[in-house]
Amino acid sequence: MGTHQGAVSHKHLGYYLDEFTFRFNRRRSKSRGKLFFRLAQQAVAVAPASYDEIVQQIGRVAPKAKPQAVGPT
Repeated sequence: MGTHQGAVSHKHLGYYLDEFTFRFNRRRSKSRGKLFFRLAQQAVAVAPASYDEIVQQIGRVAPKAKPQAVGPT
């Protein structure tokens, strides 16, 4: 599929699998360029954010909730 470039280190395995999944899920897409087009539209439509604004937002992210048990326990 054009993603594998030789050996995959453990450090980069997650990124490799994300890329492979992305490409695999879109392998038969009729509108491959639409993703880039939508990204460009969003970049133009939204005001730019400064580094400080992004860092402040990351600090305010609520912690993830613990998963609940499913079925009889």
